[in-house]
Amino acid sequence: MRDAVERVRAGGLVGYPTETVWGLGADACSQSAVAKLRRWKGRGEDAPISVLVDSPSALDALECQPLRAAGRLADAFWPGPLTLVLRCARRFAEGVARRDGAVGLRCSSHPVASAFAEALARADAGPVTATSLNHSGDPAARTAAEARALCAGPGDPTLLADGPDAGASPASTVVDLTGARPVVLRWGALSHDALAPWLEEASA
Repeated sequence: MRDAVERVRAGGLVGYPTETVWGLGADACSQSAVAKLRRWKGRGEDAPISVLVDSPSALDALECQPLRAAGRLADAFWPGPLTLVLRCARRFAEGVARRDGAVGLRCSSHPVASAFAEALARADAGPVTATSLNHSGDPAARTAAEARALCAGPGDPTLLADGPDAGASPASTVVDLTGARPVVLRWGALSHDALAPWLEEASA
């Protein structure tokens, strides 16, 4: 874990398992690290990148809005497969946020991803990106074997693989809280039945 944190500090890329698929971490505040991630993935510069956080308290630290609605959803479903799209005062590398300044925040329940996020926070490093470990257009790595195959060459991400594999559950559900009412941008591991009462409350 210490080596992975230092890798992030040095502007490198780290692959890590989540409860859904393998993620790809780079310092979300470093322009050069995010550019390296985009080159490796072959990802267009107009596509925003979600960010891994260690706990609901990160919403305060990043000065996210709307804090009340986001806090209630985070308290209910984090850590877990829910990505919240919020406006944050914290400045990230160019292209991490959407054009309107909103950022997707993810708090993983996977023990390795969670420990990684916590170690980064303790070291005052990151936060890191939470995009999937894959080349754009290809399926995301769902197993350690697939992750190793993607990261076998020089210049490839380092894998944080000392622990359980990715959970291979459906992708995270993505909820946009930047408008007057919550908007689900993608349904995933959290179902409509699970989220509906919370979305109604956030709309009130």
